[in-house]
Amino acid sequence: MRALVQRVSEAAVDVHSGAGVERVGSIDHGLCVLLGVTHDDTEQDARRLAERVAHLRVLDDADGVMNVSVIDAGESVLVVSQFTLYGDTTKGRRPSWIQAARPEVAEPLVDAFTAELRKLGLVVATGRFRSDMRVHLVNDGPVTVLVET
Repeated sequence: MRALVQRVSEAAVDVHSGAGVERVGSIDHGLCVLLGVTHDDTEQDARRLAERVAHLRVLDDADGVMNVSVIDAGESVLVVSQFTLYGDTTKGRRPSWIQAARPEVAEPLVDAFTAELRKLGLVVATGRFRSDMRVHLVNDGPVTVLVET
């Protein structure tokens, strides 16, 4: 699994449907996590990655040093499934998505990741799997970190 973690001052996900645009998730300060799943990922990987993200010290302490986790700060997380994190661009000009897990494999693992964050006491908002999503965020810092299992 791959999590592209961005420290944000705000983030939201809108879904476009026949009825227009619906805001399905939003947070104020915290982390926006774009989450990718590959074929051999397991629920154990989802739990371990959630633990690592929750305790990742990328928020500022009182001295302005990145020394505080999202759990320590009591802030929120927005999780958005992102199969394109497993895009392979080593050949040609069009990415290959072969390393991304199929939706029926990926969706339960994204749900397991999100559930683990909630078990750790975090407030978690999400996008909507298999939807045409628009992610809005204000990257704070900017701080962006790739975390993998």
